Amino acid sequence: MGGYFIMPAISKLNNFSGTSAYMEQHNVPMVSVLLVVTIIIQLVCGSAIIAGFKGKQSAFILAGLTLVISLFMHDFWGMEEGIARSHELQNFFKNMGIMAGLLMITGLGTGKFSLDQRKKSEG
Repeated sequence: MGGYFIMPAISKLNNFSGTSAYMEQHNVPMVSVLLVVTIIIQLVCGSAIIAGFKGKQSAFILAGLTLVISLFMHDFWGMEEGIARSHELQNFFKNMGIMAGLLMITGLGTGKFSLDQRKKSEG
């Protein structure tokens, strides 16, 4: 699940201007600040989930980010019928599924091999 956020963060870094333009098309406010914040959150929290360090908190933050991104970037409800609307509808519901998985991690943790679990068993 963490890798799902690390790869897009790297993609955003490699195409910062293109991503900024795309965000502007979707009326995202403060694009230059929010894009940097998004990249940092995706890299840090994605890595934290993989390592299992502060995984519950990281998953919760990513769930919130996924919801916000979905509302701004996949706003199918404001589009006319067609392929573009279908594409955004699919992305929106895909993101809701990912958000559900992140909320499961928030509740259950990142597993018995995580750093968080190792700290629990040592303490």
